[in-house]
Amino acid sequence: MNALVEGFGALLSLQMLLCIVAGAAIGMLVGAFPGITATMAIALASAFTLTMDPLPGLAVLLTILIAAQFGDRVPAILINTPGTPASIATTFDGYAMAKQGRAGLALTASAFASAIGGFVGIGVLMVAAIPLSTLAMRFGSPEMFALVIFGLTMMVEVSGKQLLKGLIAGLFGLGLGTIGRDPMDGSDRFTFGIPQLIEGVPFIAVIIGLFGIAEVFSQMISRRRSQQKAITSFGRWWPTRQENKQLIKPVAVGSAVGTVVGVLPAVGGDIGGIVAWNQAKRVSKESEKFGKGSLEGVAAPDAASNAGVGGSVLTTLALGVPGDSVMAVMLGSMIIWGIQPGPGLFSSQPDLVYSIAGIMLVATVLTLGLSLLRMRGVAKLLELPDRFLWTVILAFCVVGTYAVNTSVFDVGVMLLFGVLGLLLRRYGFPAGPIVLGLILGPLAERNFRRSMELGGLETIYTSPIAMGLLVLGVLAVVVPRIRGRRRAGRNGTDGTDGSDTPTDPPVPAGGNR
Repeated sequence: MNALVEGFGALLSLQMLLCIVAGAAIGMLVGAFPGITATMAIALASAFTLTMDPLPGLAVLLTILIAAQFGDRVPAILINTPGTPASIATTFDGYAMAKQGRAGLALTASAFASAIGGFVGIGVLMVAAIPLSTLAMRFGSPEMFALVIFGLTMMVEVSGKQLLKGLIAGLFGLGLGTIGRDPMDGSDRFTFGIPQLIEGVPFIAVIIGLFGIAEVFSQMISRRRSQQKAITSFGRWWPTRQENKQLIKPVAVGSAVGTVVGVLPAVGGDIGGIVAWNQAKRVSKESEKFGKGSLEGVAAPDAASNAGVGGSVLTTLALGVPGDSVMAVMLGSMIIWGIQPGPGLFSSQPDLVYSIAGIMLVATVLTLGLSLLRMRGVAKLLELPDRFLWTVILAFCVVGTYAVNTSVFDVGVMLLFGVLGLLLRRYGFPAGPIVLGLILGPLAERNFRRSMELGGLETIYTSPIAMGLLVLGVLAVVVPRIRGRRRAGRNGTDGTDGSDTPTDPPVPAGGNR
């Protein structure tokens, strides 16, 4: 109880309030503009928050993430383009509702569903964090190694349709993680005489390059732009009593699905939203309306993607394994601040865990209020020329990267990985596994080598927990592909995508993964 009081009490300052308000404003704008993902925004914001104390810095980053989950529904509903990957499923019914003159109703229902899902996820975080960390305290080096491998296999599985490319990207990230000091004996490895690499590849420069510079370069080259005009006829805003009753089941389904998916290492809100949309359709009495403007079809995925935030934070804090690519970036910032997520965090800094939950609660309430404001001006913002946005993002990327270590070398690394990220996108390689490999690689190596010193491979295959996690990792990769091939055999297709989506939802006009 003392940790709870101290954790929430730490939020009672003007600085914390200003950080949350600033994060909410940034996050809403990030979500509202297609092409700026939450991962990209947090990667860029990390460069500026590293000079702050850990708690205010976390307040900015967490609020940006939560607010982006609200703001990304605006373009999904008004122009059929996901603001972030987490709102892909929102386009399935949101834009259809907007075309029917019910954009205001869709935005309001989305805001309340997002908030309820967020509260559920935060509740699970507060209730389950300590029991999960207590269980994880029993993990030794073999179990931690297996857990990290499980997280990496989950990321590879959901990173794209082609398993091989995901594996190659993950292995490249693992290779990057070996650059710098040896974690066991402190000797230099693969630095090639470059002193700036002794401490490893600069993490902030890598993620800003992969997610920020690469995205801007991609948009500048392709000059892609949604062909749809933003819908400005909003209609009524508030649901009727009957519609409120209709929303209970899909919000409950979405919250449950999102929380479970969020807890799984490295899965992400876009997967949770699509799964929730399918599950809500299964249990709906009006399933035939899904994809044609169903209010339930808007509420379920929005509740799921926001509930998934609490689940992913839970996994990151309790196990030290990122819940998704956004949390991988945030994990890197925590490590730089001297915070080491994992089982030990709950014994050394229990108040910090409750402070994080409190930040998320305040951020959710604040962004709900912002989301309920009339969105008529947003349609105009969506028509701003892209070149203005590109200029601002590039400037912040360069300044933010340089500010971390006041190093021109870091800026060069950022630009190099920006070009690399562009090439990866062009050839279908996902960037997420690279970040996961860079973050988790040293952790996996350290625990593997410790296991070898303790008793060799026997310490791994004689541990039920370690073997269970490794088996789950293999099944996560293999089972969906077996199902995909079987279904492809029945449908007469090649089944190479390996997806396991029960239905074929509508396809949005655009969006950025």
